[in-house]
Amino acid sequence: MNRTTRLYALVEELRATAPRPVTVAALAARFEISTRTAQRDLQALMESGVPVRTTPGRGGGWTIDPAMTLPPVHFTADEAAALTAALAAAGAGAPYAGAARSAHQKLTASMTGPASAAARTLAARIVALPAPTPSAVRAAVERAVADNLVLSLRYVDAAGHGSERVVEPAGLLTAGGHWYLVAWCRTRRSGRGFRLDRITAAAPTGEQAHPRELAELLRGSAAAAAVRPLAPASPPSPPARTAR
Repeated sequence: MNRTTRLYALVEELRATAPRPVTVAALAARFEISTRTAQRDLQALMESGVPVRTTPGRGGGWTIDPAMTLPPVHFTADEAAALTAALAAAGAGAPYAGAARSAHQKLTASMTGPASAAARTLAARIVALPAPTPSAVRAAVERAVADNLVLSLRYVDAAGHGSERVVEPAGLLTAGGHWYLVAWCRTRRSGRGFRLDRITAAAPTGEQAHPRELAELLRGSAAAAAVRPLAPASPPSPPARTAR
């Protein structure tokens, strides 16, 4: 068993026994490796972001939060190649680019043989020109969208006019080579689209936002065709207008 395969097997072993902790000695015996190698592998998993942790003392050991990981997913060679290409295309300025890069590394590391070579070759033929979005702004927008938090931001429109906004995020839209935060703007009391590279500062307020339907905010706008809602879950909101 090579190291990559063993690391995935370690994760699944910890998932199977969770929430009961497993000792390093037990894991070493299970995979027929030394305790030093098992300890090194577990430390590597922790450093790569896998939610494993150790509890010292009697009755302690290594555990994993199964809610924070996914069980094995079996992809066909074409599916794996498509995912690898899509993840490779996530430019440094795109939302969740950091997670996309780590997912790309994990996916390519798990592949072997012709499928791995084909996926790597395809990914090498895809390039992305990063948008000049500050990492702090991107991180704040990512958190606000993922956790549905009210966001305070400073925005500069196409004419160079700056403004301060408090918005309730509904989602993200990519169009024409740009990323937009689609949100309900409390300042303008309407749905708006904010180009990420024109947001100069952003910070989640910690306040939970009122749930906003992305489809409803886009309805009637130039981006309405981006989604096709089956049925509105709530009364329609005024159409979004792109902040220029």
